[in-house]
Amino acid sequence: MTTFRSVLGMTALALAVTTGSAFAQDCKPAHTFKTVAPGKLTVAIYEYPPFSTITSDGKIGGVDTDIARKIAEENCLELTPAIVDAAATVQYVLSGKADLAAGDWYRTAERAKVLGLSYPTYLDQMGVYSKTGYSKVSDLVGKKVGSVAGFLWVADLQKLLGSNLKLYQNPVALAQDLQAGRIDIGIDSFGTGVYAQKKGGYPGIQIKVAEPDERVRASIQAAQVNLLHTKGNEGLTQALDDGIKKMHEDGTLKAILSAHGLDPSGADVGEPRVVQ
Repeated sequence: MTTFRSVLGMTALALAVTTGSAFAQDCKPAHTFKTVAPGKLTVAIYEYPPFSTITSDGKIGGVDTDIARKIAEENCLELTPAIVDAAATVQYVLSGKADLAAGDWYRTAERAKVLGLSYPTYLDQMGVYSKTGYSKVSDLVGKKVGSVAGFLWVADLQKLLGSNLKLYQNPVALAQDLQAGRIDIGIDSFGTGVYAQKKGGYPGIQIKVAEPDERVRASIQAAQVNLLHTKGNEGLTQALDDGIKKMHEDGTLKAILSAHGLDPSGADVGEPRVVQ
């Protein structure tokens, strides 16, 4: 996601909970590479549904987890979570405590300087939230619009809407004003909104993927998400890239997105690119 991170109540824990059972000795890995813990693929993860989820007993799920688990299985490894705060997730990889990071992390030029970037997994699509089902950028003009600070579309929306755009520090405040009618339209991640609705959030609100419009670049070219990992571990990079490409080709990624209530078109990532 963007520089903004919603921390949903998780305190900083270093929790090593092994998932799955031991692999048979005759398991043949697609790739061999060094990991933080032999026989395990350690993922630094925080609570950011539907991309990364954590239960009270330490079990992990979500889109990124499903992708990482598939990679682990193909390489005869057990997926092991290190559960941390959002702010500590990347640091766990940088400090060698985890092999990769999960939780809707964008491919950015800045991160590429210190971290490995995997082949893109899915797009973080721009969502339009309203009571009337708006989906076009033209629908925003002349209305009171709210968004969360830090997302890719904010700068373009500021140019387009000026004082009619109100920025919030978190999705909760945005949702409250939208529900109360203090703003007409909310702009936030499509995925987080859909997940929130499944849990009873955003009653009476329709959430649509924004239709492409040249005035807001993020509606045309959404940010590509990836699994950040240890820079310089070429074997791990190759395993991630090959596994993710395979999931794109056989439809697994579309199925994972759909299983978590997301639009499968989010798997149509295009050629790899980075946010400058």
